[in-house]
Amino acid sequence: MATDNLVQIDHVTFGYDSRVILTDVSLQFPRGKVVAIMGSSGCGKTTLLRLIGGVIRPRSGSILFDGEPVDRRDQEKLFELRRRMGMLFQFGALFTDLTVFENVAFPLREHTDLPESMIRDIVLMKLNAVGLRGAASLRIAEVSGGMARRVALARAIALDPELIMYDEPFAGLDPISLGVAANLIRRLNDATGATSLVVSHDVDECFAICDYAYLISSGRIAGHGTPKVLQASEDPEVRQFIRGEPDGPVRFHYPARPIEQDLGLFA
Repeated sequence: MATDNLVQIDHVTFGYDSRVILTDVSLQFPRGKVVAIMGSSGCGKTTLLRLIGGVIRPRSGSILFDGEPVDRRDQEKLFELRRRMGMLFQFGALFTDLTVFENVAFPLREHTDLPESMIRDIVLMKLNAVGLRGAASLRIAEVSGGMARRVALARAIALDPELIMYDEPFAGLDPISLGVAANLIRRLNDATGATSLVVSHDVDECFAICDYAYLISSGRIAGHGTPKVLQASEDPEVRQFIRGEPDGPVRFHYPARPIEQDLGLFA
């Protein structure tokens, strides 16, 4: 039965051996909304996407996609769920020996039995949606970094996914390309009715396009709410992240012994 939330994460804990990355986190991602998952590097943002995609399993807790458990032990069911998801990887992960057209056509050829004439039409439509129909015949080496990111986005939406996950979509982009990418995420979400999860540490860009945001710190939810609510938050950790302050609850210095104890070691 359909629920208001396309993805629901309930009390999930995850880690590698003795290193705990996420601790008892719960998040909800409503249908048709753009939700940002923000936090500093290494806080567990990308780990959440990997858990939703079934790449890794939580130690405890559950992950539901459209009411169905995401369980990598049931490979057949997991593949069915993944076909309903699109992923924009941090650095695009494009096939550099293929053209722009062939990159976007790849998932259609892998996961459908559509005739080539229909694949051609779909690919050109997706490229047109990201403003790159005229670049269809170019190789990846011939396009800029910002254009490559848009090619990756066209590929991510090739199968019309219900869920689109963006892993650091603004990383390494110049101001113009960054603005284009942010507007595309919002516009495509509204046009397709998809649910979009944007993992990023870029506050301004996320707040400009998202409906709701979660702030993760040290593997837990430090704050959540609409951009307006988070901007007005008096929580010290939320305020430090949003304002980019160098010191606060998240310390600049990594924990260390008194410096005089170390000076003798390196003398």
